[in-house]
Amino acid sequence: MVQNSLDQLLGFLVNDVSRLMRTRFDSRARDLGLTRPQWRVLVFLARSEGINQSGLAEIIEVERMTLGRMIDRLEAAGLVERRPDASDRRVHRLYLSNKAKPLLDDMVVLANELQDEALDGLSDADRHTLRSLLTVIKNNLSARQSANDTEPSVALLQAQAGGMDD
Repeated sequence: MVQNSLDQLLGFLVNDVSRLMRTRFDSRARDLGLTRPQWRVLVFLARSEGINQSGLAEIIEVERMTLGRMIDRLEAAGLVERRPDASDRRVHRLYLSNKAKPLLDDMVVLANELQDEALDGLSDADRHTLRSLLTVIKNNLSARQSANDTEPSVALLQAQAGGMDD
């Protein structure tokens, strides 16, 4: 039976858990006045303060224009600051404002509460095992993605070798 096979696929299970957690998070985060994408921008910005907009867009895997609109809204809300780059007038560096830091703390509390709810019924040992196993899976996939990203394509190799056979 195809349906039973699909239900057993790890990707579907991980996606379902992720979707349910996102939905629960969104409903709770509304009270704090942030969307999940905005929270995600703040989290990644907290990890990489001083980054430019293009670099942040690449990290969070959104288009630069999409991120630009999010940054505009976060800046208007007083949560993000754009500061000129010291060496390039065209570039602005992104920083969290003082107003963003307590809000980020509130969002972390909310995320931890949701995580506890999701992991209810699991022992501390099971929680540790789950994190360890998911980390291994993530590292496996990241390593393979990195290897694929660095492997030269056949077309590139042919171009470097002088083109196709005539």
